[in-house]
Amino acid sequence: MHDLVIRGGSLIDGTGAPAQAGDIAIDQGVISQVGGKAGPARRTLDAQGALVTPGWIDIHTHYDGQATWDPYLSPSTAHGVTSVVMGNCGMGFAPVKPDKRDWLISVMEGVEDIPGAVLSEGIQWDWESFPEYMDALARRPKALDIATQIPHSAVRAYVMGERGIQHDETTPDDLFEMCAIVREALKAGAFGFSTSRTFLHKYDQRKYPPGTFATGEEISTLGQVLGEVGHGVFQMTSNHISMHHEIPWMRNLALKNKLPVLFNLQQTDPAPDLWKEILGTLKDAHQQDIPLYGGICGRPVGLLFSWHSSLHPFIVSPVYLEIAKLPWPERIARLRQPEVRQSILTGERLRTDERMRTMFGNFHKIYRLADNPDYEPEASESVQAMMQAQGRSGLEIVYDLMMERDGMAMLYYPSFNYSYGNLDHLQEWLQTDVTVNSLSDGGAHCNYICDVSMPTFMLTHWSRSRTRGGTFSVEAMVKRQTHDTARLYGMQDRGTLQVGKKADINIIDYDKLRLYAPEMVYDLPAGGRRLTQRCDGYIATLVAGQPIFENQQATGALPGQLMRAGQKS
Repeated sequence: MHDLVIRGGSLIDGTGAPAQAGDIAIDQGVISQVGGKAGPARRTLDAQGALVTPGWIDIHTHYDGQATWDPYLSPSTAHGVTSVVMGNCGMGFAPVKPDKRDWLISVMEGVEDIPGAVLSEGIQWDWESFPEYMDALARRPKALDIATQIPHSAVRAYVMGERGIQHDETTPDDLFEMCAIVREALKAGAFGFSTSRTFLHKYDQRKYPPGTFATGEEISTLGQVLGEVGHGVFQMTSNHISMHHEIPWMRNLALKNKLPVLFNLQQTDPAPDLWKEILGTLKDAHQQDIPLYGGICGRPVGLLFSWHSSLHPFIVSPVYLEIAKLPWPERIARLRQPEVRQSILTGERLRTDERMRTMFGNFHKIYRLADNPDYEPEASESVQAMMQAQGRSGLEIVYDLMMERDGMAMLYYPSFNYSYGNLDHLQEWLQTDVTVNSLSDGGAHCNYICDVSMPTFMLTHWSRSRTRGGTFSVEAMVKRQTHDTARLYGMQDRGTLQVGKKADINIIDYDKLRLYAPEMVYDLPAGGRRLTQRCDGYIATLVAGQPIFENQQATGALPGQLMRAGQKS
């Protein structure tokens, strides 16, 4: 008798092969039969009329702190995610000396917009070294499987102290010790090494994380430790318009290690066509069997403006900043007052940097986000189009739109990946195996980005709902976020519905699958706020053959484990 059988679903196995009807049998957390009619079971799940897919494997998250207190890594598991990779962009919490814990929190708060008070209250520190951090993660209860990478910023600060924080160049002794720490982490099961070289990442307003200005020698020497140990992904975030300067050394590292080098690939307004050159370079590398990859979003990086978020055009108004200190009922009451509205719209505005001035004035890229959110809106739906139709200023329209739904409405600003006003370039990216689905940023950007719903969006938009261009098969979209993400990180035990693979599975009512508009909730430690996004359509999500969610509700089962590279969890 099987432990569990999923009966009668449309099986999409993650390989890209056409769907087939049949059952899935599970025994001891592993798939024991795929297709046909399975025998009796201790428990049966009815999947008639539903899709049965592998669980989603999200390789770009920032749950490094949240994983120490939240077994569900909310809201990822509500979107069918069964495995995550943390420690991206050079950010993380190990190794760390006790006197640098608060500093690491400040870096994560500044770079990834995770409130420092939340991290200070939520994290229960019981580690110093990276292997000790992994052991601490292994001890925590969890619903899904987690993997982590060792972050450059923490390593540099641990070895060099203030010299590392102040961006001093490494000495030979520094580099020797840093390599030893990376080597130790990889041997303990870290899935890679991550770094950041982007000028977008700052903390304490004007400070850059350690590693941002590391020399080529430092970066390549640390990266070569992965090749020495024999596993791991080198993951990097860089300045998108400067990628052509970075690609040569990344290509050389991938060639030398024969291991994946993964960097964030985005379309930016200052260089909207640069992606064509980069994509050509990636294809050329793969023709020579060099594992260089672009990590991509499946949609624009969407900044969300609302009265509850930390980012919108009125945060530069001194009048608004005073009102923002008030409890919500008083704040919204004041914002409704005509004289207050007028003062905010016409009064003094604080000085800010060029990037923020540009963003708040790009009314052609600001859209209303409805309850059924459209992440590929037409130009005719922009605030600029409303300005032309109504003869009003952009700020007036933004203010009034944010007041909708009793002040809970959100506006959508597609920061990256929307220079053309459509997603045609993403369609091209999704057609090639030199790119990998990434950048959901689960756990991060709590106050103005909510892209953690990316796995659900990949099915709803790209395989069914898109009206402004081509779509893909469900099989292709499943493969990109199961088989492909698993293989990049060497997770050979999961990502497909095949006999002997780990029984991490989603059962999905495809017709009912939908996203709701993001919303702000206050459920983090210390009463911290974060954006979340609800969905419909997931009948069940299983980890190791145990349902962790059924009909959108957590079951209480916590079968998740820490993954260690090169080992089954």
